[in-house]
Amino acid sequence: MTGRLTTHVTPSFEAYRAVVAGVFLPLDLSSSAPESFRGVVRAVTVDDVHVSDLHGGRHVVERTPRHAAHDDLASFKLSLMVAGTSLLVQDGREALLRPGDLAVYDTRRPYTLEFDQEFRSLVVMFPQSRIELPAGMVRQLTAVRLGGDTGVGAIVAPFLGHLCDHMEQLERAPGTQLSHSALDLVSTMFATELGHSLRRDPHEELLEHIRAYIEERLGSTDLTPASIAAAHFISTRHLHALFHDTGTTVAAWIRQRRLERCRRDLITPRLADAPVSVLAARWGFVDAAHFSRAFKAEFGMPPREYRAAH
Repeated sequence: MTGRLTTHVTPSFEAYRAVVAGVFLPLDLSSSAPESFRGVVRAVTVDDVHVSDLHGGRHVVERTPRHAAHDDLASFKLSLMVAGTSLLVQDGREALLRPGDLAVYDTRRPYTLEFDQEFRSLVVMFPQSRIELPAGMVRQLTAVRLGGDTGVGAIVAPFLGHLCDHMEQLERAPGTQLSHSALDLVSTMFATELGHSLRRDPHEELLEHIRAYIEERLGSTDLTPASIAAAHFISTRHLHALFHDTGTTVAAWIRQRRLERCRRDLITPRLADAPVSVLAARWGFVDAAHFSRAFKAEFGMPPREYRAAH
């Protein structure tokens, strides 16, 4: 779904706080200089991806344990500092962010953002299921400065910066594809950062190879725990143990990734005339009724209704 870009010019801190409360999840905002605070919030939602351009003065944003405990939608927020500085605190880590820096934080756990001067920031909030990496791995990057001047960050930061300057493009026909491209880049950046910053044990390395193997063969009806285990010269018991340690199962991981691919296809303009059953079969769902039930369970509505709504 491509939403309408809204712009809110807030003449007071109370007005800014009210707008932010409507754009994001519940948060506590405070300011040491509320009488002089002025702000601007531009926001648009594209296919469950919320993009916000925020401009304001000194204040503190807090996601409290009470807020996090009542969060039914697991989301990540990716922040790009455009101007000014901020301090992000989560999971016992702190990241001082300057213009061009990126950082990710998890809405299901408490965090604090402190802005000590006038700032501008782009925030992209998206369901954790929208990227290929397990949430448990991404959480190792929360409140870690991701430089926008080196590595994959040097590609992601300019891309998001251009989105910030041209957010009107997100409410037009290319908006869905732009949001997909943004999340693909973000996923690549996270994977690269994790590979560079973590010394993984052989089990983690193996699991990464297995996930890549699954991703390349999602459309195959022969993709089973037995075939995956055989391809990696391990027992099915070992395979199930690897996924169990991440809080999921092999079958659940395959189903979730297939459903996500189907969801993307259903809202892709060039596939608008393709029958739902064809798109489902493309990603390994040979039983149309089973696919419809699984899709509704995952996304809240049957595939045809989801396509019509988006």
